[in-house]
Amino acid sequence: MTLPLFSYGTLQQRGVQLATFGRESASRSDTLPGYRLDVLTITVPGVVDVSGSAEHPIATATGDTDDVIAGTVMTLTAEELAAADRYGVDEYTRMDVLLSSGARAWAYVARR
Repeated sequence: MTLPLFSYGTLQQRGVQLATFGRESASRSDTLPGYRLDVLTITVPGVVDVSGSAEHPIATATGDTDDVIAGTVMTLTAEELAAADRYGVDEYTRMDVLLSSGARAWAYVARR
């Protein structure tokens, strides 16, 4: 079974994928309407080491369809999705979202 994950940030990086999943993930482009990108400063050393930056994008819901985030949809196994959960920090939550293509996917967004 595979699961779609919409990524707009560091999970798109080859090095982050290799460290998190042990492989590069197949992906396709899509967009997430009703969200805008903000910047989150990460203080978890392991996440900063893997991503190479303390500044990470974070999707914040606006409800405005003019706000759109470009990203990619990765195809992951359940184990890889669990690994992505462990890579994330507490300010993110994983939600089921509707993408511009009409597809549903998981995405990490700002906790409300």
